[in-house]
Amino acid sequence: MGELANLTLLPPLLTQFVITVLFSFIIGLELHSYRLANDQDLGFGTTRTFTLIGVAGFVLYALDSQLLAFVCGLLGLILLLSIYYYRRSTEPLFSLLSPMLAILTYLVGPVLIRFPNWFAVLYVVTILLMLGQMPQIRRFSNAFQSNEIVTFSKFLIMVGVILPLLPDHQIAAVVPVTYYRAWMALLVVSSVSYISYLAQTYLVKDKGLLLTGMLGGLYSSTATTLVLSRRARELPQTSQTTQAIILATAMMYLRLLMLVFFLGHFAAGTRLLPLFLALVVASLIAIWVVSRMPAMSEKSHADVPLNHPLEFRTALLFAFLFVAFAAITAVVIERYGSEGLHVMSFVVGVTDIDPFILSLLGGTFHVTDTQLIAAVIIASGSNNLLKAGYAVALGRNRSTTLAAGWLVTLFVVSMAYIFWFLK
Repeated sequence: MGELANLTLLPPLLTQFVITVLFSFIIGLELHSYRLANDQDLGFGTTRTFTLIGVAGFVLYALDSQLLAFVCGLLGLILLLSIYYYRRSTEPLFSLLSPMLAILTYLVGPVLIRFPNWFAVLYVVTILLMLGQMPQIRRFSNAFQSNEIVTFSKFLIMVGVILPLLPDHQIAAVVPVTYYRAWMALLVVSSVSYISYLAQTYLVKDKGLLLTGMLGGLYSSTATTLVLSRRARELPQTSQTTQAIILATAMMYLRLLMLVFFLGHFAAGTRLLPLFLALVVASLIAIWVVSRMPAMSEKSHADVPLNHPLEFRTALLFAFLFVAFAAITAVVIERYGSEGLHVMSFVVGVTDIDPFILSLLGGTFHVTDTQLIAAVIIASGSNNLLKAGYAVALGRNRSTTLAAGWLVTLFVVSMAYIFWFLK
């Protein structure tokens, strides 16, 4: 039995038998508890029945090395369960759960004998979790939207099919990025956005503005600020609107740090870390100060829907922008040096900065860590100016004006850091 057998003085076969009885008994006990909790009869079998099924599977598997007895027993069990299911299939509350659990319990003994101990424990724990969490699983299934499987399939295609097929060589002489790294950069942003979408849609139902700012900022603080500013017109002047916009930008800094480290620029990331963490902490303090303002103390629980982040057209557009910015950046660096890169970083800040940042991080440009850091800081600072403009122009109330003021402050701090501290 391995490690589990060494923990006892019993012979290995007896140890395996005892554990099989224990696991089968626990499965039957959990099914009985579920029936009592839900006041439903979903099938046959008591705790004793499932224990005996587990014992039968263990004995028949150990009895014959050719496994003929075990296979005959399994086929006989399936036949009896099929007859039982057919007789009760017309009942409105009847389920296939008990027959499936009976077959899985029959396999507990062979799993204990054949596989490592960790897998045997994982096998039983998975059964117990699926059974013990059935109400939560049912609620999740009822809330699950019909198009989510299609979306998940698209994500699997992007990760498991397209990425391995892409060659890891440079796209062109003027595009210092490989096909593989271009798609990998796309997947980094898509993965963060997809996780944020799933968390906001299914894990937390009472979303609210603050959660929208936090999760939305993980994949696009610009888009999140735009949505929140538009919604601010329809809401009373509430501190949560200001806090959500500031929080989205704080999440942007964390996202940029993740991208820098993930794409291998550890030296640049280490130098960026103090500044960006300081801006995040300062933003959190600003959020706390705004929440204490008496004139802005109203609470809002309005939901701001998060747009679905995984569409092939969006992905292809992002990939195109990634390659385009990589080519333009290469030309700018070659002709104008670091000054041209700084100007370009500022101009790019009035758009979505992710393609530019990722092309800069994922390319093979001849830039120093200082130039790369400056480009990231300038682009993020310029982007804060854009978001401040969105907040003022679209929100048109005090809550968005306060947020815009903080975004302008972050821009000033970023430029001051470039001028006085970045060497």
